[in-house]
Amino acid sequence: MGLVVTVQHDSREECEAELVRLCRDYGLTPTLAPTRSFGTERWMARAMPAAPAGEGQGRGA
Repeated sequence: MGLVVTVQHDSREECEAELVRLCRDYGLTPTLAPTRSFGTERWMARAMPAAPAGEGQGRGA
């Protein structure tokens, strides 16, 4: 699967803002929108490199 970046915050708004910032600054593609994490009650989101399809990495793989 390759690299996956996970963001966790106490609020949905903070989690989403950080996900947007990471995607913008590091060329990542969101793969999981902010979701309430069971057990921790925190908000979690994920992203991975936005490699072009066929390169064996990123969302297109």
